[in-house]
Amino acid sequence: MRALFVAAALLLVPTAPSYAAVGVSIGINLPAYPRLVPVPGYPVYYAPSVDSNYFFYDGFYWDFNGDGWYQSRWYNGPWTFVDPLYVPLYLLQVPVRYYHHPPGWFHGWAYNEAPRWHEHWGATWYNNRHDWDHVHPEWNRGHWDRHTPMPARAPLPTYQRNYSGNRYPQDEHRQAEMHAQNYHYQSQHAEQHGAGNEHHGGNEHHDNRDHNR
Repeated sequence: MRALFVAAALLLVPTAPSYAAVGVSIGINLPAYPRLVPVPGYPVYYAPSVDSNYFFYDGFYWDFNGDGWYQSRWYNGPWTFVDPLYVPLYLLQVPVRYYHHPPGWFHGWAYNEAPRWHEHWGATWYNNRHDWDHVHPEWNRGHWDRHTPMPARAPLPTYQRNYSGNRYPQDEHRQAEMHAQNYHYQSQHAEQHGAGNEHHGGNEHHDNRDHNR
C-alpha cells in the first residue's frame, strides 16, 4: 500500500525542462571571439563569419546543429542540448536567411520568414508551444509588428575576447566562475526554464558598454 502511495505521489511531481546536464562538443572550434551582429528587428545576434547556425540571445550562445538546438555561456562551448519545447520563441522566429547551414527540410521555405518548426516538430510540439505563431497577434511568421516594442537585446559578454587559443578555459566550473565575475546580465529565459546550471542569481545589471546596438 505504501509503495502505491509513493508511486502516486511521484506522478504529481512536475517534470523539469529537458536540458542535457553534461556539456558536449558539436564541432565548433573558433580561433577567436566571433563578430556578432544584431538580426534586424529581433533581440538576437548572428555571426556572419561563423560557418554554422550560430546565434546569441538572452545571455547565451545558441547553435542549431544537425536536428537540435544547443546553448553555451561561452562562445566555443562546451554545449548543452535544449529540448525543442524550451527553445526561446524569439530565437525560433529568426528568418531562414540567417542560417548558414539550413537543414534539407528548410528547402522551399520563404527566405525572409521564420522556419516552419511546427511542420517539422509536429503536433505534439505545436500543441505544447502556446506562444508559437498564431497565438500572439504581434507575430506574423517571423515579422515583428513595428507597433509592438521589441525586447532589448542582452549585452554581449565581450570579456571573452581576451580568451582564445590556449587561454580559452576548458573546465566548465572555471568557465562558470569567470562568467559570474565578468558578466552580470540575468537571463530571463534561464529564470523561466531553469537553463544553465552555471547561472548565478542576483539583481539584473546591464553593462551598456557590452551592448552592441
